Amino acid sequence: MGLLAHIKQSRISHLMIAITFFTSGLIINFFQCVLYFGLRPFSKYLYRKINYYLCYSFYSEVVFMAEWWSGTDVTIYIDKKDFEKYYGNEHGYLLMNHSYEIDWLIGWMFCERIRMLGNCKAYAKKSIQYVPTLGWAWKFAESIFLERSWEKDKETIGEQIKELTEYPDTMWLLLYAEGTRFTPEKAEASRKFAQDKGLPILKHHLTPRTKGFTASIPHMRGKVGAIYNIQLAFKPSELVKPTMTNLLLGKGVEAHMYINRIPLDMVPEGEEAAAQWLHNIYQEKDRMADSFIQTGDFFATSGVTRTDTFKLERRIWSLVNTLFWATVVLVPMLYYLIRLLLSGSTTYFCIGVGIIGLFFLLMHKIIGMSEISKSSSYGAAETKKAK
Repeated sequence: MGLLAHIKQSRISHLMIAITFFTSGLIINFFQCVLYFGLRPFSKYLYRKINYYLCYSFYSEVVFMAEWWSGTDVTIYIDKKDFEKYYGNEHGYLLMNHSYEIDWLIGWMFCERIRMLGNCKAYAKKSIQYVPTLGWAWKFAESIFLERSWEKDKETIGEQIKELTEYPDTMWLLLYAEGTRFTPEKAEASRKFAQDKGLPILKHHLTPRTKGFTASIPHMRGKVGAIYNIQLAFKPSELVKPTMTNLLLGKGVEAHMYINRIPLDMVPEGEEAAAQWLHNIYQEKDRMADSFIQTGDFFATSGVTRTDTFKLERRIWSLVNTLFWATVVLVPMLYYLIRLLLSGSTTYFCIGVGIIGLFFLLMHKIIGMSEISKSSSYGAAETKKAK
């Protein structure tokens, strides 16, 4: 093992990453809170302009871990004419498969490279907004938090989308229509649900939950330019698996991401027709996934028209931003931690060890939010309703 690889796999390096990430996150959360209550009531425009840079500063630390720490990269499959004309220049509604621990992070990498990272929004479980740093940042960024109670969520979706479509700069909103991450157990529950309901049975995706999608579309018409249908895949033959833990250990992966821009007016009017449109999209996504798994190519057997393939150069700013926060945070933090540990006082020593343990706990908590084994359940509620 080389020196650089040893450093990347060192617990001390991970501790420094954790200290930098969570301390900078709390500092950013503090400024977000002050601006949210002190500026937003008077000027949403100015608040959102400033918060873009605060969100970017925080999110790009995670992008740094993918791009610079682990060397992860992404191959893009996009129509270049559409890319040059529309991408980053209009509000977008993103439909992405939910199959990997780091699918959202690959999306962030792409958004960073087209200068959209600070305005990435998503639907998320309400409980996430209470998670320090990342959850709080999403809350101040006006992401849509759902309670899994349809009557409450329908109202929330309408109100929040109205707010998001008024953003002064380009905003992208991500929907994982499958509701949770794909696992064999959830896939089995999904197939049973689809069979009971007479819906298309998918091999590589969970049956999409259409209510959130159909409730969102009417509020977007005339304000959001397009739906971006995203299919992300990693070659099964790769030895390094796409997990947060592997990225933290400095083990890079190669992602493949297909994005198709679909004008929003292509979605038919009416809840039932829009739901059927979404099911059709997921049938296409399933064919693309099957083609990629079998051949390493999205287009070989899927029937989807082949498009342009290229890579975007990583930008230096996630590296510069992370180095800035590492300097600001680690110099004083490590100084006082070392003083506590070497003070000779048992009490101070225990405090120092406790602080170190807390940072490791927070780091594993964030990683746990992305782990497949800790994703929410799928199919239980639907199966009960089907009986």
